[in-house]
Amino acid sequence: MDSETAVLVGVQLSDSSLSGASLHTDVLDELSGLVETAGASVVARLTQKRDAPDKTTYIGRGKVEQLKQLVESADADIVVFDNDLSPAQTRNLEQAVGVKVLDRTEVILDIFSGRAQTHESRLAVELAQLEYSLPRLKRMWTHLSRMKMGVGMRGPGEKQLETDRRLVEKRISDLRRDLERIEKRKEREVAARKDRMTVSLVGYTNAGKSTIMNQLTEAKVLAEDKLFATLDTCTRRWHLSGWGPVLLSDTVGFIRDLPHRLIASFKATLEEARQADLLIHVADASNPAALDQIVAVYEVLKELGIEEKDTVLALNKIDQVEDPPRVETLLNRYPNAVAVSAHTGEGLSKLASKVSEALSRDFLDLEVEFDAGNGRLLAYLSEFGEVLSRTFAENRVTVHCRIAQKHMGPLRDGDDTRVQPYVGLNGKIHDQEPSPESPRIDEVA
Repeated sequence: MDSETAVLVGVQLSDSSLSGASLHTDVLDELSGLVETAGASVVARLTQKRDAPDKTTYIGRGKVEQLKQLVESADADIVVFDNDLSPAQTRNLEQAVGVKVLDRTEVILDIFSGRAQTHESRLAVELAQLEYSLPRLKRMWTHLSRMKMGVGMRGPGEKQLETDRRLVEKRISDLRRDLERIEKRKEREVAARKDRMTVSLVGYTNAGKSTIMNQLTEAKVLAEDKLFATLDTCTRRWHLSGWGPVLLSDTVGFIRDLPHRLIASFKATLEEARQADLLIHVADASNPAALDQIVAVYEVLKELGIEEKDTVLALNKIDQVEDPPRVETLLNRYPNAVAVSAHTGEGLSKLASKVSEALSRDFLDLEVEFDAGNGRLLAYLSEFGEVLSRTFAENRVTVHCRIAQKHMGPLRDGDDTRVQPYVGLNGKIHDQEPSPESPRIDEVA
């Protein structure tokens, strides 16, 4: 899409949750950002309200004629719809307006293709593109003719389109197999780190996740004021004050109506978020559509099957908010959220405290009694828990410790081990949450 000029088209359907104002401003502004990120410039916009899309051209006949005139007057190279088009609708629109017609999904896939850096993300993007293209080969087959594999590939009487379809289907099958292998390896890699607490940054694209990552860990990952600046997962150690080291991961940004194919293809990349002990949901508080974006992120999390995971909401970019009451509105809607600025550092210490508090909720305050010669269990408690005291009596040792529930397995296995809630000097069982200020025994490299 280099140096191309584009006309944007947005259609608001009667069942849309977006207001008319959102259609004319926020939604097409976002589409404009996508188109510009892909390398084209926007020269005109067109909107319409409909009860349902036209089966032939999505927009009405009069709007098609208006669109044609707009393309001609602006000398535009492409038309981009904010809505997803069927192959037939795309073909009919191209015939009517005389230029290439794309939909939102195609633009997103184009951006992902240009920004994918690792072998894994390139495979994921290629799979999503081919799955999107397969039902549209009739319009695109000339672009795929270069995929021919040589003499002998075409059967008697087989058409070029059928050959291309067969080649694409084989490539899709190969990519799925390769990505399944990557997913299994990724699952093993993430599982191998379960001895550490893991936190994953999620959120709408361009919400500032990478900037927060850099502020908290000095990771120096790419942080640009662009949509989908980050496609590949980055994991770094974060020394959480009063807690110790945890693993913090930055993930690909989400967006409204993120193509399902893309979510499925990026399953391996999103494994960090799926397996994390806690999510930090970063939202752009300065964006007028912040509430819609927060809802869109939860929809993607739901599709990933992790919408119930413990989450801390960080309202970022408060230094850029032009309407201060907007932040108050968001905080009233989400009272447990933390207002932060990744740019100035404001609120990041409070965010760290919230994360520490959230991670502590799954910890137990226990008294463990076992044979004094069981050095392996004592070492285990020291490595994965916070040992507060040790008492020796008649070849037995009693350890008062705090430990995460996920590390309780070995404590239940021993026949000579007695585990019970810690009882203080006052005879009362202590609260299960440890103090965030208590240092952890595993504050080691």
